[in-house]
Amino acid sequence: MTAQISSQKTALNLRLVAPLSGQLVPLEQVPDPVFAQKMVGDGISIDPLSQTLLAPYAGEIIQLHPSHHAITLKTAEGIEILMHIGLETVELRGQGFTPKVKLGDRVQMGDVLIEFDADYIALHAKSLLTQVVVTNSDRIASFAYQSGGVHAGSDIFLELTLGSEGAAVPEAGFGEQVTSEPITVPNPSGLHARPAAVLVNMAKQYQSKIWLQRGENRANAKSVVALMGLQVGNGDTVTLAAVGPDAQAAISELTEAVRSGLGEEGSVAVSAPASMAQSDLKAPAPQPRSEDPNLILGNAASTGLAVGNTVRLRQQQIQVAETGGTPEQERRRLEDAIAKAALEIESIRANVHSQGDPSKAAIFAAHQEILDDPEILDTATRCIHKGKSAAFAWQQTYTAQADQLAQLGNELLAQRANDVRDVGQRVLRILTGVETTHLKYPHDTILLAEDLTPSDMASLDRERVVGFCTLTGGATSHVAILARSMGIPAIAGAEARVLDLPDGTPVILDGTQGTLRLNAQAEEIERIRGRIARQKALREADLQTAFEPAITQDGHQIEVAANIGSLKDAEESVALGAEGVGLLRTEFVFLDRPKAPSEDEQTGIYRSMLEVLGPDRPMILRTLDVGGDKPLPYLAMPHEENPFLGERGIRLGFDQPELQRTQFRAALRAASAGHLRIMFPMIGRLEEIRMAKAMLEEERQRLGVPPIEIGIMIEVPSAAVMAEQLAQEVDFFSIGTNDLTQYTLAMDRGHPKLAPQIDGLHPAVLRLIDYTVKGADRHGKWVGICGGLGSDPQAIPLLIGLGIKELSVSVASIPGIKSQIRRLSLAHCRDLAARALDMGTAAEVRSLVPWAEG
Repeated sequence: MTAQISSQKTALNLRLVAPLSGQLVPLEQVPDPVFAQKMVGDGISIDPLSQTLLAPYAGEIIQLHPSHHAITLKTAEGIEILMHIGLETVELRGQGFTPKVKLGDRVQMGDVLIEFDADYIALHAKSLLTQVVVTNSDRIASFAYQSGGVHAGSDIFLELTLGSEGAAVPEAGFGEQVTSEPITVPNPSGLHARPAAVLVNMAKQYQSKIWLQRGENRANAKSVVALMGLQVGNGDTVTLAAVGPDAQAAISELTEAVRSGLGEEGSVAVSAPASMAQSDLKAPAPQPRSEDPNLILGNAASTGLAVGNTVRLRQQQIQVAETGGTPEQERRRLEDAIAKAALEIESIRANVHSQGDPSKAAIFAAHQEILDDPEILDTATRCIHKGKSAAFAWQQTYTAQADQLAQLGNELLAQRANDVRDVGQRVLRILTGVETTHLKYPHDTILLAEDLTPSDMASLDRERVVGFCTLTGGATSHVAILARSMGIPAIAGAEARVLDLPDGTPVILDGTQGTLRLNAQAEEIERIRGRIARQKALREADLQTAFEPAITQDGHQIEVAANIGSLKDAEESVALGAEGVGLLRTEFVFLDRPKAPSEDEQTGIYRSMLEVLGPDRPMILRTLDVGGDKPLPYLAMPHEENPFLGERGIRLGFDQPELQRTQFRAALRAASAGHLRIMFPMIGRLEEIRMAKAMLEEERQRLGVPPIEIGIMIEVPSAAVMAEQLAQEVDFFSIGTNDLTQYTLAMDRGHPKLAPQIDGLHPAVLRLIDYTVKGADRHGKWVGICGGLGSDPQAIPLLIGLGIKELSVSVASIPGIKSQIRRLSLAHCRDLAARALDMGTAAEVRSLVPWAEG
């Protein structure tokens, strides 16, 4: 390394000084695909010898990660330089890092940014390699990399040649446009926020400019809002186009990703004509209207009953000045506010993720995508250059984008307008310095609002707010998802007159039926209060006996275990009396990430759950159950005409053997921490069991660990019919009633018309359960239930009567199900089961076992 500092900036060149002493390493050699494939941007890596990170150029600190392992500096030319100390160091949560600057600080070349403990990081992280990356690489015409060793603060290690005035490289220099073949969109609800965000993330990996085209309209494939604005529905035909150095590669990968549904569960090839599919999707359901003046109708968003008094929530109005400082000053103010908003959202996301709730974390991940949306920022910047203030430009931009989404015919996309407004308000508050107003509501408040945002929900006082009703939104909105996770009864899409109710109006909210009752008689209110009180008392009584075994009145014990998908679920299940885990859905380890988890990472996760359960509670680990109907974005899977009958579950494991072997090794290594059982999903043939067992045995022998119990899921009718033969190969069966029911009845449980007809208590399904139990009994093997039927109070007596030994159920239902079993007798359950097998319909079966709640 010979280049020394002479002039750090020439006409259109930036010469960056080494932020660390050490050896330069090409980015392509970094053992992390996110950096090696330049998904973040182009640059270089340093294997450090020093422990103080210096500023490679003068500029402003626009991002400092909460874990203090990464920092971004923005030069006066608008070039954003990210410095990322080590690999997978975010997991250290700040341990070993001491920042010497804060967000918004201006620094000179050579100023100290972060001090770090290299010894600690080397012992606890994957690597000390430190990446220096230009995140807006599209503004760089060329990179001149140095090689060899460098000295911090003195040697030039990277030279950047900017495009004209720092703008993106002209499109003409990128070559010809590459266009995909027509693609039919398989997503059940089209390209709404989640699949659009996946496409954006994938598109951002490429330097090329990429568009998605539908008819005569096209949108930037790196913008979530622009994609949603195209209003792409299920069955629509789209094409992708790209111009740039990696255009062909981009089109090849993104075409396959869109065709396979962008990782969204339930994405199935559309058989109906596209026009029919679009009309089915886009025609919003008519808003319900009541002829009873004392009854307001809406859509059920979150189940439950609530009695209280109304309070109208009025959104905080923020006044902004239309003009401000110079365009450059206002642009910087906007960028600073967005950076601060990103830190706030990251903090919220990290908090809910640490609580083990991936669905809530995904909501705020979508908010980050909106914040990163180039379409919104570009529009606001253009407005600033017309002389408007940053606050005015931002308010106009996000309001217009939200209004555009709200007016779309697609109800799902229209609901996402709420997320855009939420993110927009967050940035606007930062720009204007307005503090968030936190209202203290009276006890027993039923909140009324035009709409609520996820941020409103995050600050809701659950002790005082017992329910809410909104004018907009629906059961699929992010607010509804949050309400269900918090256990708050809610109605969405209610009649407009709900906002005319004066504060303090007594009402009865039924989140299950989607109704709001006004002017109820005192007797009815007391009756509902009594019902709520009885339900609460019953739940509390069940909790008092949650740790007692589930033994019928005639002495027959049933094991009650939990279905879990996170460490938090495991902890809650133990607290609620679970006698084990009957289904660990390991998919949660593989989702919402850019690459598959490592063996060590999986081992740590499985081990931590076993440690929570302790040695006396078994845990059944279901191996990865994904495939054509629920693909992983980072896993190449061919398009299938009927993914429900394609490469799912264990079949995908055979097609991706290293993925499966890695999980097998992780599970075997973790097994010493507790009582682990392994279960293979989607077994339909005897050969599949033998192949999976052989693969597992090979890995076990390599590791030199003891054997563990092996089971299979019975979710394919062929497996139920062949249960006697399959039982000779395994230690147990667990029936997945959700898939078994849809395969038996040949009805997709996600079908909008057929789904209501699907019932696991159909006699055909019960007969298959009966075959399974009898086949297992002949070889002394036990059978459990891990599907939704196990949590159905009407099904429980029948399942016990059929000979089921274990019920693996939703965590919250464990105390109640154990209590119900104690009120049953095995003799009566057997009688009910025998009668049910002779019936002709699910309705007749359900009439055998009436169930009154509360």
